[in-house]
Amino acid sequence: MRLILLGAPGAGKGTQAERISEKLGIPTISTGNILREAIKNGTQTGLKAKAFMDQGLLVPDDVIIGIVSERLDQEDCRGGYILDGMPRTIPQAQALEDTGIRIDSVISIEIDDAIIEPRMTGRRVCSGCGSSYHISANPPKNEGVCDVCGGPLVIRRDDTPETVRHRLEVFHQETEALKGFYQKLGKLRLIEGNQPIEDVTRDIMTALGV
Repeated sequence: MRLILLGAPGAGKGTQAERISEKLGIPTISTGNILREAIKNGTQTGLKAKAFMDQGLLVPDDVIIGIVSERLDQEDCRGGYILDGMPRTIPQAQALEDTGIRIDSVISIEIDDAIIEPRMTGRRVCSGCGSSYHISANPPKNEGVCDVCGGPLVIRRDDTPETVRHRLEVFHQETEALKGFYQKLGKLRLIEGNQPIEDVTRDIMTALGV
């Protein structure tokens, strides 16, 4: 099962990727993570990406595709994978197709901006171990303190109201067009995201026929 997860920032892609990965026994491939890993390991494409990043430039699509291809060639992806955070644009999606990276289904988690904004601005992350909380949906036992390691909880820069609104604008301008791209290929499945986590997972599994 080769999947792409789409959805606005804060739609719950990361949570659902973890649950799908566990249920289907396939890895989640996060573009950000594999980019950092490729740079750390000094791979050819990782060094190319680092050269752009060191100059404060965006990493070109062909380099991103190269890093994704390297990762998908690894043994743990033989039985399938979940792409999270890639593709972000139509050119990236077309490049995946042109490179021969085949996708079985594309899951789009649908949720209104008016729901996403408080969901994201309420997030808190442990500065020590990285555990994630939410002030209303998943609060820590003691306010401002991580349940796991006792570290202080902080608001990530990505979760400030101004940044959240900007990220949503970028999503609507660029990434949302991907739905049309994959709909034409007959691979798009729309999932209602404003419901309990377990129900979202259930609907995804039903859409995948598993």
